Amino acid sequence: MPTGVAIRDPRGQLFDAAERVLLRDGPGGLTSRAVTAEARVAKGVLHRHFADFDAFLAELALDRIAEIRAQAAALRAMAGKGTVAGNVAAALPGLFSPAILALIRLVIARDDLRAQLQAATGSRIPLVSESTAMVAGYLAAERDLGRVAADADISMLAPTLIGAAHLLFTDADGTPEPVAVARVVATVLAAALTQAP
Repeated sequence: MPTGVAIRDPRGQLFDAAERVLLRDGPGGLTSRAVTAEARVAKGVLHRHFADFDAFLAELALDRIAEIRAQAAALRAMAGKGTVAGNVAAALPGLFSPAILALIRLVIARDDLRAQLQAATGSRIPLVSESTAMVAGYLAAERDLGRVAADADISMLAPTLIGAAHLLFTDADGTPEPVAVARVVATVLAAALTQAP
């Protein structure tokens, strides 16, 4: 690799490279050498920006968790607009992109990484917990507006919806058809909505 060439966004470049390696080679193929080779940078670039490879992986996951939290704010802003089921269905592909699914598998496969993320976020299952909180926060906002029933058990609806969606996106060959996503959302939320899904 050439030296002395400035890299515009080394963290972002390394994070994107790690996701590509994860998608192509799975958690077992994710090494610091694989990431730097994929990013086309010298190995020292990773170690210049992160204490070690575990710190890099934790920062990658925390970066994607921050993206989920930003998506949560955008979804809450949709409260009162469109339909509840339609808004949730539109948000799910961002939560279960192939890269996020690969990262979830990585977090599950690496106990030390999962423990580090749990300590940093307070989440029992990092990435999945934040996705569940996103849906719960949105449903609570819609309940406040009267579009979700006042007695709806959001603490059960949100994880049920995320679990069903996770299975759907994991089982799909690529991304599931929007009609399949809409059907799952409508089925899970049917009894909780005060309007047609």
